[in-house]
Amino acid sequence: MELRLYDTMTKEKRPFVPLDPKNVRMYVCGPTVYDFAHIGNARPVIVFDVLFRLLRQLYGETHVTYVRNITDVDDKINARAARDYADVPLNEAIRRVTELTGAQFHADVDALGALRPTVEPRATEHIDEMRQIIEKLIANGNAYAEQDHVLFAVGSMKAYGALSRRSLDELVAGARVDVAPYKRGEMDFVLWKPSKPGEPSWPSPGGIKVEGRPGWHIECSAMAWKHLGETFDIHGGGIDLVFPHHENELAQTCCAFHAERMAQVWMHNGFLQVESEKMSKSLGNFVTIRELLETDTFGGRKWPGDVLRLAMLRTHYRSPIDWTLAALEESERVLENWIDLLERHGTSFGQPMPNGSQVVEALADDLNTSQAIAELHRLAGLAKAGDAGAAQALHASLEFLGVLSPSSFASRRKQELSPAAARLIDERKTARARKDFKESDRLRDELAAMGVLVKDGKDADGNPVTTWEIAR
Repeated sequence: MELRLYDTMTKEKRPFVPLDPKNVRMYVCGPTVYDFAHIGNARPVIVFDVLFRLLRQLYGETHVTYVRNITDVDDKINARAARDYADVPLNEAIRRVTELTGAQFHADVDALGALRPTVEPRATEHIDEMRQIIEKLIANGNAYAEQDHVLFAVGSMKAYGALSRRSLDELVAGARVDVAPYKRGEMDFVLWKPSKPGEPSWPSPGGIKVEGRPGWHIECSAMAWKHLGETFDIHGGGIDLVFPHHENELAQTCCAFHAERMAQVWMHNGFLQVESEKMSKSLGNFVTIRELLETDTFGGRKWPGDVLRLAMLRTHYRSPIDWTLAALEESERVLENWIDLLERHGTSFGQPMPNGSQVVEALADDLNTSQAIAELHRLAGLAKAGDAGAAQALHASLEFLGVLSPSSFASRRKQELSPAAARLIDERKTARARKDFKESDRLRDELAAMGVLVKDGKDADGNPVTTWEIAR
C-alpha cells in the first residue's frame, strides 16, 4: 500500500518515503499551556493522532516516534500567572499555571480519543539545546547579538520564504513588522531576549552577560532536534503556523545544521470556524473543549468526546471546517446507530485492522477521512442486513480511527440482555443449527414476549447469522 501525503512546501500530494522505515519520525506543534484549549486547538490533535495511528499501522507501533511539544515559557503564561497567583513569586506562579493547564489539556484530548505522543517535551527542559543552536547560528553568520538580544538575520538565508512560498519583499510588504533599535533587518526575529525582573531566566548565549529566555520559534527547533534529529520525516500543525512560526523554525534548523530541509513533508490542517463565523471572544462564539464536554455552552447540552471526534473527522483535514450544532447532532445520531449495530452482533475489541481495509486505503490517500467515513456507512448497511463480518469490520474501523473505545462503548450501551434472554438466544442458535425450525420459532416468540426481537440473515459468505435488539 502506498501512503501519499500533501506537502505544504511543494504544494503537491506525493508518495511518502520515510528516511528510515524502521524509525519514522513526526513532530507536531503542541499547546502553550496558559488556558483551556479551544475547539480549534483540537483539530491538529485529532488530525495528527489519526496520522500517528496510520503510520503505526503501516510501519509497526515500535517504529514510529511522534513528538508533540508543550510550550511552558511564554508571555501569555507570565500574564496568567501574575493575574491568578499575585500573592506568590512569579516563577512559582508560572509553575502552578503550567501544571494546571497542562493537566487540563491532557484530560481534554484524552476525552477526544487521542493517543499520547511518544515523547511530549517541555520547552523549559531544552534550554541547553536552544543555546547550542543559537551559538551555531551566530558562528555561521546567520544570527547576531545586539542590546542583550540575539536575532536571526533573515537576509542571510536565500531560501527564506520557501515554505510560505513568498519572497522576502512580499513578506516585508505583508507583515506587521516589529520596529526595534536592536534589529538590523526589518524581518529579523528574536532567538533570545533579556528576561524582565521576576521572569524565568537562564544564562544567555552569544556572550550576553544578562540572563534571558528564548523566543518562541527556537523552542520547537531545539525540541525537534533533540528527539528526532537534524532532519526528520513529517512536521505538522495548523495552517496559521506556516508563517511566521514554521518558516522561522525551518530557517533556524537548516542554517544551524547546513541542511536543505528540516522535514521531508510539511502538513497543515485548515482553519476552524463556528457556525460559519471566525471563532473569537468578541463574537461570543469562542468555545473550549472543556465547555463542549462538560457544560451546556454549545447547543444547550454536553457533548461526548466520541461525537466531537467523529464530527471533526467528517471534513478533510486540509479543508476549512465549519463547527456547527447540526454537524454534532448528525454525528451523534450516526454513532448511536452504529453502536446499536455492534451490540446486536456482539462484536469485540482488539481485532486486527488489515492493511487491505478500505478505511486504511482511504486514509493512505492523504488522510481522506471523508472517504473513510463513507466506507463506515457502507459497512453499517451490510451489518444492518445481517452481515456479522461487516459489523466486526465496522467495530475495528471505529476503534482504529479512535472514535470507539471500551469506555466510550460502555457509556453508550443501551441494550442489555437479561441472563434468561441470553440463554434463550443461545438455545435458538442451537435449534437452528440442527434445523429444528419449530423449536426455533417457539423460542423466537418467547423472546419477543420478553421484548427481544431477533432477526435471521446471512453474512458475506452466505453463513447464517442472527442479530437481536430490544423492542422500542
